[in-house]
Formats: sequence, C-alpha cells, structure tokens
Amino acid sequence: MDKNQLGVKYMQEGNWEEAAKAFNEAIEQNPQDPVAYINFGNVLSAVGDDEKAIRFYQKAIEIDENAAAAYYSIGNILFSHDRFEEAKQVFEQAMKKGLDSSDTYFMLGLTHLQLNQGRQALPYLQRSVELNENDSEARFQYGLCLAQNELIDEATVQLKACIELDPKHSDAYYNLGVSYAFKENQDKALAMFNKALEIQPDHLLAGHAKNLLEQNL
Repeated sequence: MDKNQLGVKYMQEGNWEEAAKAFNEAIEQNPQDPVAYINFGNVLSAVGDDEKAIRFYQKAIEIDENAAAAYYSIGNILFSHDRFEEAKQVFEQAMKKGLDSSDTYFMLGLTHLQLNQGRQALPYLQRSVELNENDSEARFQYGLCLAQNELIDEATVQLKACIELDPKHSDAYYNLGVSYAFKENQDKALAMFNKALEIQPDHLLAGHAKNLLEQNL
C-alpha cells in the first residue's frame, strides 16, 4: 500500500496524526504529486486548520492546474466560512476542470441558495439528484428550492422521495406539510406536522404550523 492509500485508510479510521504523517511522507517521496497535497489539505481541514489546508490545496493547483478536487475542497472551506460568492467561483472552476459529481452540483446549488439565487440553484440541485438518486439531503434541498420557486407539485415529489430515503427527516415532513397546506389539503398537512413533531418534539416551526392549522379547522 502506498503512502497516499495508507493515509486515506488512517483518515477513514479517524487517525488524523498517522494520516498526516503518511501524506507528509508521500509528499517527501514525490513533491510533484498533487494528490498528496490534496490529501494533506483534507486532514488539515478535518482538524480545523482551514487556512493551512487552503495553502496545500493551492500548492496542488500550482503543480496541476486541472486538480479539480483541490478547487472543490477550497470551495467547501469558503462555503463553511460564509464566503459564498468566492465559493461559487471556485466550485464553478472545479466543474470546468472536470469534477462532474453530484457533490459538486449540490454544493454549487446550495451556494446559489445562500446568495438568494433560487432560480439559478434549481438546475444544479436537479442535476445533483439525477447523479445520485439516493442522496436524501440533495432531494430535500431540491424540494425546498422548488417550493421557494412556487413549484409545489414538483417539490412534493422530491420531499416524499427524501422521507422514503430518510424516514427520520423531520424538516422534510414539516415542509411537506407546508406544501399540503398550500394546496389546502389540511388533513395531510396536519399529519405531516404531527410526524415532524413525533420525530423532533421541539420542532418549533412544525409546532407553530400545527397550532395554526388546528385553530382553523
């Protein structure tokens, strides 16, 4: 097993110190291997040293300007620090460099949502779901985005798919309830709010929506 593979194994085990040691040895053995720098950056990011992680990702890009995973990883860090405009640009770079994955589309969609660009987010979230139909969170965010764009029937389909994949997703039940209420199907809406509260008793939005609905029945 080479040092990169060994480091990945340690990362999967949560052994960050040994992972860092393995990736450092990989870099020493081959200083022109961008993968080792990306992997080392991932360790640094995992332990909260984002500033240093970005430097390793940038080093990987210096070695190989098409190191798409490095752009994606930088985008994740920028997103986590609410630097959404910068994150969007870097995720777009990752995509241009060939990272055609569900995660890239998902993060680009989320970034557009954070920038209040719901219409622009839709095609990215849709593509994310197409590439990974079993991602419950992608289904949820896509459904939420559809609802925000008043595409209620389409949103309902995605939210139902989300709870099929993740039956404990209280926010999906709540938003499904909102969709049913919007369609004036009060009984189904109430059932969804009750389900959300069953899963998460302190779900304030579901509790408030349930009270409002019951007052009007």
